[in-house]
Amino acid sequence: MSAKVLAFDVYGTLIDTHGVVAELETRLAGNAGLAADFSRRWREKQLEYSFRRGLMGAYVPFSQCTREALDFTDRALQTQLSDVDQDHLMGVYARLPAFPEAAGALARLDRAGVRCVAFSNGTAEAVEGLLDQAGILGHFEAVVSVDEVKRFKPDPAVYAHLRQRLEVEPGDTWLISSNAFDVIGARHAGLHAAWVRRSPEAPFDPWGIEPDVTVGDLESLAERLVQ
Repeated sequence: MSAKVLAFDVYGTLIDTHGVVAELETRLAGNAGLAADFSRRWREKQLEYSFRRGLMGAYVPFSQCTREALDFTDRALQTQLSDVDQDHLMGVYARLPAFPEAAGALARLDRAGVRCVAFSNGTAEAVEGLLDQAGILGHFEAVVSVDEVKRFKPDPAVYAHLRQRLEVEPGDTWLISSNAFDVIGARHAGLHAAWVRRSPEAPFDPWGIEPDVTVGDLESLAERLVQ
């Protein structure tokens, strides 16, 4: 595996979107099962809203998709969160933790001189703040946001924008993502892609488009790149 640039997806790859579960449990009277279900549905709806808006050509910042998904999940599960609760949870979402191995893996790549960027559906401002509070922003030479082209992954335009911003050829660019739709989108656009399969039970979409590399976590990725 050789690459001139590694473009890391943020939500779900570097940052644990389910890091909100503990706070949800507090807001949901200590119901751990409901909190975990709420987190899962919130994330699924967040992505669904971005996909739908992308198809409609009705772009909004990713944070709006997140807020609307939170509102929908509250209604669907009848959890009756107050506006204050929802505002608080949105604040928690802006302070989600990095996965435990992320900092060490990125530091290893940094020491080896591997060029790394963050590449996200979130706005540059939101992503920079998120990565900064997680203590990993300094490992990236740039944050590339889909907001710059007003499209969402997996629109081919966002992967083209990534290459143009970094001035690299498709064959020299690797997307690193735990999201299968993102991996497939990158491969379809001519990029290489590594799938971070964080759950060993997770299936990959049977589209006939496979990741170039599959790893269990970011440390495994770093080991493949840095001998």
